[in-house]
Amino acid sequence: MKDHSMGYRFKLFDDRQFCNGHRTVTMGIPVAYLINGTLEAEPNLRTLMEARAQVGGNYLAGMADDVSLIPQTAVKLAYAVERNYLPPKDFYGVGGMKIFRDLIFQMQGLMREDHRFYKAHGFYDFPQKRLGRVLGMYAVGAMMNNENFRKKAGNKINEGMVMPYEAVMKKY
Repeated sequence: MKDHSMGYRFKLFDDRQFCNGHRTVTMGIPVAYLINGTLEAEPNLRTLMEARAQVGGNYLAGMADDVSLIPQTAVKLAYAVERNYLPPKDFYGVGGMKIFRDLIFQMQGLMREDHRFYKAHGFYDFPQKRLGRVLGMYAVGAMMNNENFRKKAGNKINEGMVMPYEAVMKKY
């Protein structure tokens, strides 16, 4: 650990795990961390690692930030691997999946592969009433698949995404 983070190499790894919320490709795989530093002094970092594991559907076997904790963490990790152990989700796991579930359902026209994954795994466990938004996202998805539209739109898509925040940012 350095400067309240796990360093740039871990950041590269962690950034690439973002997709795990969309399609939890590591679902059911136990994880553990070996950390060089004092994790007790970094509660935000600890929370981030716990939440990432929960939202990804992983069992967090441990976070060893001391050499004496490595054997205990290794035993827990081996146990989880051998028995396919996956405890019930807590707040981070349930809440995180609900956020992604609602997002993917509403944007299924644009995030088609994510929608197929969520549907196949039974993640849609609620009645949805925002059908207008769903249909609108199918229209956006169709436009995004059109090469001529993408060429004309260019960077305007990014500008449109930032537009609601510009007024707030101008105040500061």
